[in-house]
This record gives sequence, C-alpha cells and structure tokens, in this order.
Amino acid sequence: MLQESISQSIAIVHPITLSHGRNAEVWGTDGKRYIDFVGGIGVLNLGHCNPAVVQAIQAQAAQLTHYAFNAAPHGPYLALMERLSQFVPVSYPVAGMLTNSGAEAAENALKVARAATGKRAVIAFDGGFHGRTLATLNLNGKVAPYKQRVGELPGPVYHLPYPSADTGVSCDQALAAMERLFSVELAVEDVAAFIFEPVQGEGGFLAMDPGFAQALRRFCDSHGILLIVDEIQSGFGRTGQRFGFTRLGIEPDLVLLAKSIAGGMPLGALVGRQALLAALPKGGLGGTYSGNPIACAAALASLAQMTDTNIATWGEQQAQAIAQRYEQWKASGLCPALGRLTGVGAMRGIELVDAEGKPAPAQLAKVLETARAKGLLLMPSGKARHIIRLLAPLTIEAEVLEEGLDILEQCLAALN
Repeated sequence: MLQESISQSIAIVHPITLSHGRNAEVWGTDGKRYIDFVGGIGVLNLGHCNPAVVQAIQAQAAQLTHYAFNAAPHGPYLALMERLSQFVPVSYPVAGMLTNSGAEAAENALKVARAATGKRAVIAFDGGFHGRTLATLNLNGKVAPYKQRVGELPGPVYHLPYPSADTGVSCDQALAAMERLFSVELAVEDVAAFIFEPVQGEGGFLAMDPGFAQALRRFCDSHGILLIVDEIQSGFGRTGQRFGFTRLGIEPDLVLLAKSIAGGMPLGALVGRQALLAALPKGGLGGTYSGNPIACAAALASLAQMTDTNIATWGEQQAQAIAQRYEQWKASGLCPALGRLTGVGAMRGIELVDAEGKPAPAQLAKVLETARAKGLLLMPSGKARHIIRLLAPLTIEAEVLEEGLDILEQCLAALN
C-alpha cells in the first residue's frame, strides 16, 4: 500500500524501498541485498552507478546544471546529437532532437510524421507499448490498464497482429491482415506511418519476423508511408547489437530512443532522416528540460562504453547463460509451468503456462514473490502478465548472473 501522498493509481511490483545500488545489485533500506534482473525496467544496461557515468554527472553538475536548448544551445546537447548521428547504424544522414522520455519521443514522432506526410492515420501492432501519454496510449496494443477510464484517444490509430515466432502469427498472416485493413477499414493513402518494436518489451520480449519487417519496408516505400521503429527498450545493446532493427535487415525512417541512453538519467531522443526532422516550422520541436546538460553528459559517458565489441560480448555471454539454464530446466522437467524462452540476445523472457498451455499469471506472481524473498528482483510482462522479463544489466558479473539464475531455478522448482 502506497503512502497517502502518492497516487494510488501507481502500481508497485515490489513492495520494498531501495537505498542504493552497484552494477547488478541493489540494497533495501533494511539492508537486504537483491540481485536486480529489472534494471529500472531496461534503463540500466550499464548497471547501477556506473563509475564513468557517475563521474560525468558530477563533473557536469559543477559546470552547468541546466539550460533550455531552444533558449541557448549548450555543449553537451551538441556533442550528444553528433554522437548519436554516428551511433545509429543507418546509411542516410541523421538529425534529431532530445526529449525527457521515450513517450515524449513517440509524441514528437507523430508530429513529425503528420507534418512530413500531410496524413494522420497510424498503424501499430497488437501487444506493443509506446508510452503512457494520451497519444501514445492509443498506439499501445493493449487496453488494461493503460486505456481504461480515459475516454476518446487521439487518432486515428489501427492495429495489426504482431508477426513473430513467439506469437504464432506468420508473415503471411500479418500481411493478409494488413490487406484486409486496407480493403475494409482504411484507405492506404491516409496512412502517415507504421510504428513497431523490433522486440516487444511490455508484450513479453517477442521478436518481429524479419521477413515481415522487410515486406513492410517495401510497402511503406511504395506508398509514401513512414516507418517508425521504437528502440526504447530494445536499444543500446540489449539485443546483442546496437539496435534491434539491424537484425530485421531494414532501415527505419524515424527511431525512438530512451531508457539505457543515459545510465539512469531521464533522457530520450527522436532521430531519423534529416529532411523529416525539418518538416515542422521553427519552434515546432523543443522543450524546457529536453536535453538537460547533466543527462547529456551521462549519455555521452554511456555511449563511450557501448562499443560494438562490448555490446556483442555482453549480449552473447548473457544470452548463452540464460539459454543454457533454460534448456537444462526443460530437459530435466524442473517445472511443468515452464513455457517458451522468448526474445533475442540479452532481451529474454520466460513464459509460464498451465497444464493446457495457457498463460499462468498466478504462477508468475508466485515466482516474483518467492524470488524477492530470496533476494532476486524480477519483472512481469506479456498481455496476461505471464512472462518473466529478464533485464539484468549487460555488465552483470558472471557469478552474480549465475547466482540470480540459481534463485530463479529454485523458485520455478517450487511451483511443482
């Protein structure tokens, strides 16, 4: 139960109070240690209090704590945008803007898409999550709890099935659903953009079918539609590559960034084709706190560590450790509720199901509670909240990762 001064509409997964953290470990105010497989919900790819990030924050705080970039530019914003333009792996010249969050990046992407195309309709996907602001709510491919009691939402927005080996929706089925949409509900010439996550986060770490992504890219090119890729959770090394869209074999027109961009500081970004980011009039983009100097300094320190070698090594080590344990659990019959292993790289989900193979959210709730008591923090995901979301820092020590997986093994075994 939250204290009365905090909105009761905020849901808390773990009823504990944290005091401090170091890499993949956190401690409660009561002194209890936890291994953190939540990572601030994908924000801490480089761990809690990464030394280089902390040093950059401290140095910048002694020089300039804030200035609104649209009032007068400052060095950290300029340096970060230049670095991001080089870091995003696309063939075209990149421009962008900094935001306070991923949802704000998505909101600005919708403005850019409307201005650049002169069209309004957006097509998103079942199970997707793009934010909690009013416009991004309508993009989300799930009603409860995000869309409940808020009335009519900005649009028009349409949804398609998300094609993935993890959802059982094939490329052909998704393309057929898209064909139906354009023959029954919506004129293709009214569509400004498609938006999707290359690996759904809230949806349960479901990886998009590359064949569909490539077909969608061709479709958008032939109809003057923008392709927006949401890398808020899948970006900055989580999938074993800089960004998840690379494994799909496509280039997006606009990319949404946030979460692990700045080592825990509140920051997001919208980047994409230079012409698109110039579609709105002067003053059409910006924000008072967007691109705060301290957050920019933290992001620059984070990006300096995200070399391709580091990202590949971190992702491979974590992916192998998780997959090896999962295969052992399946082979040994550790837990009858153990379903699929979803996701790619170090972005992995473990599904829990009942005897009929249907989602088992009650079983997941038991695992979360038992794990917390044993010193491991986990996060639910999936439409039915039945998929354990594994988001340990990429920099987690091997022995700490194994310790966390040991605890998870014990919790799964206890479900028998």
